[in-house]
Amino acid sequence: MSEFSVIYADDALLVLDKPAGLLCVPGKGEDKQECLSNRVQQHFADARVVHRLDMATSGLLVMALGAAAQRTLNDAFASREVNKRYVAVVDGLLPAPVADWGVIDLPIQLDWPNRPRRIIDPQGKASSTRWRVLSQNPNEQTTRLELEPVSGRSHQLRVHLQALQHPILGDALYGTPSSQAKASRLLLHATRLELTHPVSLQTMVFASEPPF
Repeated sequence: MSEFSVIYADDALLVLDKPAGLLCVPGKGEDKQECLSNRVQQHFADARVVHRLDMATSGLLVMALGAAAQRTLNDAFASREVNKRYVAVVDGLLPAPVADWGVIDLPIQLDWPNRPRRIIDPQGKASSTRWRVLSQNPNEQTTRLELEPVSGRSHQLRVHLQALQHPILGDALYGTPSSQAKASRLLLHATRLELTHPVSLQTMVFASEPPF
């Protein structure tokens, strides 16, 4: 597993490129203590968690330096002022929406007997994902998508694409045996972040090309 990359750093803000297969924060148990936040804090002692990516997801992630920056960034994420884009490769040929962007509006609930899985459930939390087709590969029967989570539920992109019957390739939780076999990792990458700097209040945009 590769070490994380620092995309940007100043006195208040860190932007990192997380490898797939690395937890963002420690999990339960001795075997789940190796994580991005612990690694980063060895280099930036005051680095603080603001948001997370799934362990299997790679790409851009923000950490704050200091309590004041953490509060500001937490508020920005909570009020959906941070624009996030992902690239995914899904199973099957997903037709492009009539408009440039399609929207998936399906409520998500924790599947308690099968944690940490999530399910679509009318009693779940409202969840919205914008998506558009970037390309299709008829030979491999796959589609490359750009995704924008409007809400920020756990596993949202993975659950929403499963609901369309086009699971993300390599998804061990939500994929079919066929879609899992098509990739050795989850083909989901956080490729773009746009946010307001917590101190200068400047708009900042960061990008990371998918490694797949």
